Amino acid sequence: MDFSWFRDLGNLAQTGNFSQAAELGNISQPAFSRRIKAIEGWVGATLVDRSKHPVGLTSAGVQMLEAGQQALTRLETERNQIREAQSLPDNYVVTFGAQHSIGWRFYPAWLQAFEEAYGPIISRLRADDLPACLKDLRDGELDFVIAYDSAFARSIDGEPGVESVKIGQDTLIPVCKCGANGAPMFEFSANTSVEIPYLQFGENAPIGHHIAPLLKSHDLSGKLRVVYENSMAGALRIRAREGTGVAWLPRSLVAPDLEAGLLAQTGDPTWEIELQIRLHRLRGNANQLTRKIWAFLSVREPVPLVTKL
Repeated sequence: MDFSWFRDLGNLAQTGNFSQAAELGNISQPAFSRRIKAIEGWVGATLVDRSKHPVGLTSAGVQMLEAGQQALTRLETERNQIREAQSLPDNYVVTFGAQHSIGWRFYPAWLQAFEEAYGPIISRLRADDLPACLKDLRDGELDFVIAYDSAFARSIDGEPGVESVKIGQDTLIPVCKCGANGAPMFEFSANTSVEIPYLQFGENAPIGHHIAPLLKSHDLSGKLRVVYENSMAGALRIRAREGTGVAWLPRSLVAPDLEAGLLAQTGDPTWEIELQIRLHRLRGNANQLTRKIWAFLSVREPVPLVTKL
C-alpha cells in the first residue's frame, strides 16, 4: 500500500484525464496508469470508469478516495505534531497575560489548581492593561490572555481568530471603609439623598466597562461624585481603605480586607456584578503544549471564586 496512490486518484478525479493527472503528480503517464492499476488491485475493485470522457471515478472509487484523503489528513497532522513536539524545547515557557486585578489574587490560585490537575508547567505572567495584552497576543508574545466578561461588557469582542473558555468567576462589589461601628462609612443605595464620593476606574480601563452600564441604568449620575480616578484596581483599593469613597472592586481582590474589617461591602446585592474569568487564545498561534492545555481546560470545570489565600 502506497498512500501516494490516493493523491493520484484525487488528481484523476480533479482533471478527468490521465495525462493531466500525471502532470499534476510530476510523473509520466505510463507510470501514473500503473499506479492507478495498483490501487485498484489492492482494493480489488474498479475505481475508475474509463468508458467516459472525461474519465470519472466509480462509486467504489469515490468511497476509497474519501477514505484515503481523510487518512492522509490525519497522518500529516500527526506527523506535523510529532515534528513540532521534537522541536519544542523541554523548558518552553507558557506565557499568560492578565489584567492587574486578575493577576493579583485569582491567577496564583488558579495556576496552582490547574497544575495540581494537569501537571506542572513552566509559566510566566505579564500583568498589564487589556489592550496591551491583546496586542502581545496578536504579536505572538503571549500564549493566553485572561480577562473579565460580564452581562454588561465583553472583554474581547470581534477579535478575528480569538476564542475563549471560562476558567473562573468573580464578582464586582461596592466597598468602602468601615465606620467606627463596623458598618460601611458610606451607605449606598439608589434612593440616597446624600451625594456619595466615588472612586472610579479610568475611562480606558476595560474593567470600568462592566460598571458604567449598571450605574447608568439606575441614573446615578447625580448621586455619585467622582473624587478619584485610576485604571488600577489596587490603587482604588488603597483609596477605599483610606475612607476616600466607594469603589466597585473584585471580591477576590478585597476578600482579605473584608475579613479584617478594613473594608465593608455597601449596598444590597442588586449592586453586585457577576464576572466570568475567561482564558483567550489566538487560534492560529499555538503549539502542541498550548493545544494540550487548551483541550484540558475546555472540559474542566471553572475554578471557584477564591476568597482566601
